[in-house]
Amino acid sequence: MNTDFLRDLNPAQLEAVRTVEGPELVLAGAGSGKTKVLTYRVAYLVSIGVPFSNILCLTFTNKAASEMRTRINKMLGIEEDPQKKSYGWIGTFHSLFGRILRMDGGKLGYTSNFTIYDEEDSLKAVKLILREQNLSEEVFPPAGIRWQISKLKNTLVLPSQAEQSAKSRLEQVTAQAYAKYEERLKMSNAMDFDDLLIKPIMLLNRDHSVLEKYQNKFRFILVDEYQDTNRAQYMLLKLLAERHKNLCVVGDDAQSIYSWRGAELQNILDFQSDYPNCKVYRLEQNYRSTGKILQAANSVIVHNKRKLDKELWTENHEGDMLTVLECESDRDEGYKIVQRIRDESIKDKLQLKDFVVLFRTNYQSRALEEAFNRSGIPYIIVGGVAFYKRREIKDILGYLKLILNPSDDESFLRVVNFPARGIGEVTIDYLRSYASKMQVPLLKVLDQIEGIVEIQPRQRNQLKQFGNLIEKYGRLQKDLSVSELTRSLTDEIQVLRNLKEEGTQEALGRMENIQEFLAGIAEFQNENPEGTLQDFLAEVSLVADVDRWDTRRNSVTLMTVHAAKGLEFPVVFVSGLEEGLFPLSTKEQDELEEERRLFYVAITRAKRKVYLSYAKQRYRFGKLSFQVSSRFLSEIESGLLDLEHPGRPFSQRTFRERTSTPESLLPSLEIAGQIDQEKPTQEQKEKQVLPAGRLKIGSIVEHEFFGEGRVIELSGRGENERVIILFRANQKKQLMVRYANLRIVK
Repeated sequence: MNTDFLRDLNPAQLEAVRTVEGPELVLAGAGSGKTKVLTYRVAYLVSIGVPFSNILCLTFTNKAASEMRTRINKMLGIEEDPQKKSYGWIGTFHSLFGRILRMDGGKLGYTSNFTIYDEEDSLKAVKLILREQNLSEEVFPPAGIRWQISKLKNTLVLPSQAEQSAKSRLEQVTAQAYAKYEERLKMSNAMDFDDLLIKPIMLLNRDHSVLEKYQNKFRFILVDEYQDTNRAQYMLLKLLAERHKNLCVVGDDAQSIYSWRGAELQNILDFQSDYPNCKVYRLEQNYRSTGKILQAANSVIVHNKRKLDKELWTENHEGDMLTVLECESDRDEGYKIVQRIRDESIKDKLQLKDFVVLFRTNYQSRALEEAFNRSGIPYIIVGGVAFYKRREIKDILGYLKLILNPSDDESFLRVVNFPARGIGEVTIDYLRSYASKMQVPLLKVLDQIEGIVEIQPRQRNQLKQFGNLIEKYGRLQKDLSVSELTRSLTDEIQVLRNLKEEGTQEALGRMENIQEFLAGIAEFQNENPEGTLQDFLAEVSLVADVDRWDTRRNSVTLMTVHAAKGLEFPVVFVSGLEEGLFPLSTKEQDELEEERRLFYVAITRAKRKVYLSYAKQRYRFGKLSFQVSSRFLSEIESGLLDLEHPGRPFSQRTFRERTSTPESLLPSLEIAGQIDQEKPTQEQKEKQVLPAGRLKIGSIVEHEFFGEGRVIELSGRGENERVIILFRANQKKQLMVRYANLRIVK
C-alpha cells in the first residue's frame, strides 16, 4: 500500500511513526502534532499489512476518535461503510471497553443490554441507599459519598476491602453505601462510568481465556493523552500489552491536569522504568503558537520539579508580547476583555469564533456573561448543562433505557410519573418495599400489582398501563428503527403536545430540545442503518459536552481551562489570574505544580495572541474580596509581557461608548441561542421601567444598548411578559419587558 502520506511528517514524527515493534513513549509538547503521530502510525501499520482488527487505539474524547478515523480513511483512500462503523478499534477507553463488556460481560453476570448510569443516575442511587439506612444527607452528603465510591473504584478497592480499612464513621458509611450501591447496580443490570474500566479488569483477571483472546487480538496498542490515564486504565493496558509488548503511548507530562478525577502523572513519568527497553521520542517543534507564547510557556513550566525534560521551539514568527490586563474589579475585567475582542476583530479582521475566554472556575463566567450581554457580542459557554443531561432529554432517554433494560430501576423511577400519572412517593414506597421483598426489579412488580392492596385502584390502573406501554415498545424495538421507535413513543406519551399546550417560554425551549434530540436520532440512523437501540444508547451515554460543541458557530467561546485542553484558538484570554483563584490551591507542592501545568495548557491554546487578566477585587462567595495577582505572572520572563495599567475603570456609559458593536460583526449576532436569554442586572432590577405604552407586534422601540428595533413576538403577562425584538442586521434579542427599559418610538 502507498505510504506517500509519510512525507507530511518531520524527522522526529517520522521516526516515531515507523518504529513498529516494542514499547514506545512519544513525549509530545503542546502543538507538536501528537495526535497526528498517532493517526499516521495507525495508517502506517495498516499500510504494511497489519489488519485494522489487530490495532487498539485509545483516545479520551469521541471527537478525537472520529477525527482520527476520518483522517486515516483519507490517507489510505478508504471509504468507510456506514453499516460497519465499528470497523477497527479506535475510540475512547470507556466506549471500547464497554464494547468488550457487551460481548463478554456475561461471564460477570451481566447481559449485553446493561444500562450505563451517568453521574445523576449514580447520585440518585446513593441518595436512595442513604435514605433506606435513615442517614442524614446533611451529615453524609450524597455527592461526597458518591465521589468517595468513585475514588475507591478507580484505585481498584473492592467494597469488602473498603469496609476492612474503614476507620472513621464517614469511611464506614461510605464502605457500606459502596456495597449496597454495587448490589443495586447488579440487580438493575447496570454499570456506572467507573465500571466500564473496572469490570474489564475483573473480567480479564478472572477468565484467562478472555485475556488470551484480547491479548492475541490487540497486537498493537496505541494510547493518546497517556498523562491523563488513571490506575484502572494503566492496569488494563498492562494486561493487554503483556504478550506482544507493542504499546505506544503519546503524551505530555506538562499537560497532566486531571488528578482530581483520578489521573496519575506517575504513569507517564514511570513508563521508562515499567518498560526498560522502550524507545523514547521527543516532539518539541510546535506548529501552533508564536515564539513569544512558547517562551512564556517554557519559562513557567520550568518551575515544576516533577517533569520530563523537553523544551518547545518553533519556526513561526516571534509574534506579539503577552498583554497583561490589570483590572479594578471582575466587572471591569469582563468589560476590558470585550473591548479587546472588539478591537482585535476590527484590526485583524478576525471572526468571533477566533476568540476564547478561559477561566479557572465556573462561577467566574457571571461577570463575563454580563459584559458580553451588554455589548451585544454573541458567545457560547462550553461546559454548561450538557445537552443529554437536560431534564426533558433525560426523560426520553429514561424510557428508552427501560425499554432496552427492564431491570433498570433508576430509569423506572424517572419515567413512571412522566408524564404525570398520579404516582406519588407513597405508591413508589409500596413498589420498592414489594420489589425488595421479592428480589425483583420494579418493572417486574407491575405484573403482580393486584397483590399490593395498599395501592389505590386508580394508581394500580395507571401502573398497569405504564407496564403495558414499556412491554409494547420492548416488542416493537425488534421491528422498528431507533428513530421510528422514539418518534412513536414521544407521540404516544404526548410529551410534545403537552409542552406546546403549556405554552411558556421554558416549555417551548424544552420542546425544541426534544425535537433536536429526535433529529439527532434520525442522523444516527442515517449514519448507522443497522444501528440498534442498544447501539444508540451506548453511544449517547458516553457523549461529552465538548463532543457536541459546534465549532462552526460564529460566537466567542467561554470555557474553563480544563475544557479547553486539546483545542486551539488564534486569540486566548486567560482571566482571573489571582492568588487563590489561579492558582486555586497552593497548600501542597503537587497541587501547585498541577495548577502551573493548567496555566501552561491555557497559554499554549493560543496561536497568535495571549491576554492575561486579573482583578484587584472580585466578589467571591457573596463577599467583596481584595485580590493579589497570580505568581504565574511573575514567573513569565518580564521581556515577554506588556503590562496595561487600569487607568479609569469602565463605567456603564463609557462601556457602551467603547464597545458599540461594529457593523462588521453584526450579521453574526442573529445566532445568539442561549445568550438571547438576557439576564437582568441589579441596575435593571432597581429601575423596573415599563414601556410608555402597550407593546404590540410591529411596534418600533428603542433599547439603551441595542438601539431601535421592531417587536416581532410577545409572550407572558404582567411581570413575566417577554418580548422578542429584531434589531439592526437581523439581531434578535429576547428580553423581560419589565427590565428592558424600552422606549416606544411608534
